Amino acid sequence: QVQLVESGGGLVQPGGSLRLSCVASGNIFFISAMGWYRQAPGKERELVALITSGGSTNYADSVKGRFTVSRDNAKKNVYLQMNSLKPEDTAVYYCNTVHMDYSGNYYSYWGQGTQVTVSS
Repeated sequence: QVQLVESGGGLVQPGGSLRLSCVASGNIFFISAMGWYRQAPGKERELVALITSGGSTNYADSVKGRFTVSRDNAKKNVYLQMNSLKPEDTAVYYCNTVHMDYSGNYYSYWGQGTQVTVSS
C-alpha cells in the first residue's frame, strides 16, 4: 500500500505564491509519474502539472509560465511552486503518483487533497 500526504495549501491574495508538497510512503518499488490535479467546485478534476521519472514535464495551458512542478526521487517528494496566483486557481489540489510494482504492473494513487484559495 502507498500513502500520499500533501501540505502547503492555504489562503493567498491574487498575485501571491504558494508551494505545495507531497510525499509518498509505503511499499514503493518505482515511481513513474508524479503530478498535481485540481478540482474547483462544480467542475471536473483537471491535470495541473506532471513530471516523469526522467524529468519531462507537462502543464495545463492555464498555468504555463506561472507554476513549476519538480520532484526529489530520493525523498519520494513532488512539489508544485505556484506563482502569480489568480482567483481562478482556487480549488482543491490533489497529488497523484503512478507506481510500477515488481511485476511490472502500474497503479495510480491519490492524496487527500489540499485547499488553495486565492482571494483578496
